Amino acid sequence: MNRKLRTGLVSIAALVLAASGIPAVAADAAAGAPDGAAQGLRTIGKAGWQVASSADAPQGGAEVSSPGFATKGWLPVRPDDAGAPGTEIGALVQNGACPNVFYSDNMRKCFGYQAKRGPVENKRFAVPWWFRTTFSATPHPGEQHQLVLNGVVGEADIWLNGKKIADRSQVSGAFAKHRLDVSGALRPGANSLAVRMYPNDPQKQFTLSALDWSQLPPDNQTGIELPVQLRTSGPVAVGNSHVLQHNAADLHSSELTVRTEVSNASDRPQRAMVTARVRQPRGAGAPIALHRAVLVPPRSTRQVSFTPAEEPRLRIEHPRIWWPYQMGGQPLYTVDTAVAQYGRISNSEHQDFGIRTVTSKLVGKSKAAPHGVRQYSINGRPFVVRGGGFGQDLLLHYSRGDIAHQFALMKNMGINLVRLEGHEMPQDFYRQADRAGMLIESGFLCCVDSWQPPEDGSGLSERDYAIMHRSARSIGERLRSHPSVITYTWSDNAPTPRQEKESLDGFAEADFNVPFIASSEYKSSPKLGPAGEKEGPYDWVPPNYWYDREHFDAEDSSLTNAGGAWGFDSEQSAGNTVPTLDSLKSFLSPEELRKLWTDPEYHQYHNNYESGHDGYAFGTLYHFDTALEKRYGKWNSLESYVRAAQVQNYENTRAQFEAFLDHSTDKPVPATGTIYWQMNKGWPSLLWTLYGYDGDQAGSYFGAQAANRPLHALYTQNAEGPDSVTVDNLTGNAARDLSVHAVVRDLHGKVIDDQRADRLTLRSQGVRNQVLTPKTPEHGVYFVELRLERGGQLVDRNVYWRSADGKDTVDWGKTLGNPQATMTGYTDLSALHDLPKAKVSAQADTKMAGDKRVTTVTLKNTSPGTAAAFFLRADLRDSANGSAVPQGIWSGNDVTLWPGQSQRIQVSYSAKDLRGSPEISVGGWNTDPVTVPAG
Repeated sequence: MNRKLRTGLVSIAALVLAASGIPAVAADAAAGAPDGAAQGLRTIGKAGWQVASSADAPQGGAEVSSPGFATKGWLPVRPDDAGAPGTEIGALVQNGACPNVFYSDNMRKCFGYQAKRGPVENKRFAVPWWFRTTFSATPHPGEQHQLVLNGVVGEADIWLNGKKIADRSQVSGAFAKHRLDVSGALRPGANSLAVRMYPNDPQKQFTLSALDWSQLPPDNQTGIELPVQLRTSGPVAVGNSHVLQHNAADLHSSELTVRTEVSNASDRPQRAMVTARVRQPRGAGAPIALHRAVLVPPRSTRQVSFTPAEEPRLRIEHPRIWWPYQMGGQPLYTVDTAVAQYGRISNSEHQDFGIRTVTSKLVGKSKAAPHGVRQYSINGRPFVVRGGGFGQDLLLHYSRGDIAHQFALMKNMGINLVRLEGHEMPQDFYRQADRAGMLIESGFLCCVDSWQPPEDGSGLSERDYAIMHRSARSIGERLRSHPSVITYTWSDNAPTPRQEKESLDGFAEADFNVPFIASSEYKSSPKLGPAGEKEGPYDWVPPNYWYDREHFDAEDSSLTNAGGAWGFDSEQSAGNTVPTLDSLKSFLSPEELRKLWTDPEYHQYHNNYESGHDGYAFGTLYHFDTALEKRYGKWNSLESYVRAAQVQNYENTRAQFEAFLDHSTDKPVPATGTIYWQMNKGWPSLLWTLYGYDGDQAGSYFGAQAANRPLHALYTQNAEGPDSVTVDNLTGNAARDLSVHAVVRDLHGKVIDDQRADRLTLRSQGVRNQVLTPKTPEHGVYFVELRLERGGQLVDRNVYWRSADGKDTVDWGKTLGNPQATMTGYTDLSALHDLPKAKVSAQADTKMAGDKRVTTVTLKNTSPGTAAAFFLRADLRDSANGSAVPQGIWSGNDVTLWPGQSQRIQVSYSAKDLRGSPEISVGGWNTDPVTVPAG
């Protein structure tokens, strides 16, 4: 705030307070809290926690929480970047109990095996564990102190300085915030907090679970995932501060309401000055300073609102609008609120927020979707959701830098939405999403757990409903200010009537206002009505499955596993994804690697805990491997298996996203969104990933990247009629002067067809179908190369490989309702093994871009004949040991070139990722490896 405005605000505040008989407040009190921080709230335990099983520490809470209690032999634990200690297994791993815990089946060898969802089965973790920390405090007379628990994974007893503050009957719920008065227990100097964590049981507690997304950690992730905080204030305190916005339909204006609550914890009335400061993005206008004198009765809370009717400055003309990253910028506003008495701030709060409008509706009623299908719009503009399901670290360890890297990977891949199912994240995650322009769909957990009770509500108690209500309010308070969060969804089942009411009431109390969706399937609830969504498939289906729009199971009203690109699919993929060979060797043992290419029915530990391959059992690569052999031919080594798997993953993932874009404007039922299941994992995995736990970008990643480029030409797989070329524009502006060039070649490089379309214009989020219809051969494998130019400059290049021999044929009668396809025929791509040998060259040049290195790699097919260099992959390597550097982010990869053609791709990375100098290795389907220095 500039000096003149700050002084003016203090003067006004002084006059108001003087008229009320209260001394003028100090400048800091009137101006609010320092930027980016809240006064009076701090995370405790930053200096470290001590963790121990109650079997090893049998003392009671009064003794364990005494400041002088000796913790010799306990596990010292460093908190993560969110300030939380994490899980019991996380504490053991920090102390060397299981080196390289995610390698092979080390987690099972070290800690045992959890064979199914439900209560903890391992005796070591079936007892309570202690989480203890010591922190300093300087309480003063008249101050109020609250211990803030943002949720616990399990249930907990809370002890402070020998005094029991709360027990497990009160402290339950992974996302339910608890504010516990500790004013009478806090002491000057050292204070000791002891949390007795009871084992997490997703079937009885409102908590989180790893579901079937990975192996189940034997401790069921019991622990503290979100920070424990101490709030200190005077007799009065502000809390629950936030901004409501009412935006004009054309977004030319926005009316803001600043809302806060002022609580009085004393036994007498309290007068105070409440101030708020709204700061606009740089260059958008001066800060808006607000103030109001209040009188708060004893032991009560008063809501204070600054409205546009009272404060016309809160009507913002031509506000800066927040957009997803591909459609515009991400300007953020801030609001600081404070309450002061007698010239001193009691406490303050700070929030960022973005001005944007999110709407959702049902469109495209049809026989398959009698209520219509879900469609989202941002700032009045409908868009196709291209999302991925997010998996947090399996040991609930939050890393700010890792999340930043993952958001960079997502944006580089063209994903526009992250689905969080039942896994609320620390605040930093949402702040990063706000700044990255990444949309967030949050929601409740599915399956056999407390969040999804029996449809008749049997077995639920009043305590359960109270936890639901508190959880919803807490979630709403955490998420409401983040423009990235655009929707909140129940999972497989719609909520029961009472469950829905308690949750929606909690959200409303928090002023959390986004589209709420009753189910991720085609189900309804009394208040929210039809969800308009569907789910599945989850295991292998052919690429042309995604383009199907005709098949659905009329007897399954939930539309689960109900075909391809129509409507909104909340979670779907073709199952297993195989990382690169370098990444595989980092987490699979030699025996597991051997089984990977020799035994399709082998239960890989790095799939999940389910054995077999029928129905919803995802423990093997059976269906993926069957299709790989049928379509691409038999492999004879680990290397040849991994190479073919990359090609199949690329082909299928690209088709999934492209099909939804291709059919996004269809009538009557548009394809409105697809969420890849699952985008990432909290550990190294062979199942449902677009990028690896180590940052590895394999075939699935680059297939998604190719499909989701801002300006893109794609080659369809039409069930009816010939395949054709579609062009789409995913940017925020109209794209003019586009031209697309399609060339069809056979395996020997002979040009079969060459077509071009010019002078194309597409609006933002626009799609143009059947721009070209390439002529393809009647027999054999062939390639289709698409080049999209804008104003004569290449903006997208895409190569497809197809076969006229055989067709991927789905038996729909046996497939609908199942998570994988039943096939009656496969396309024959095995002739790719007959491609002539090709020669490639590579050149690499490295420059600095900010704090990153950027290496530009030029790949060129130098073959003297006509042979294609198929599926060229470049990897960044460390010259010190030759190992791959998976942290590098590639602008493109898996390139196919014909003689004389070249293509530039880039990789960005940090110098700290390497010990030696950077090198680039290049390998392909039918080329010898090449390694060059990167400068």
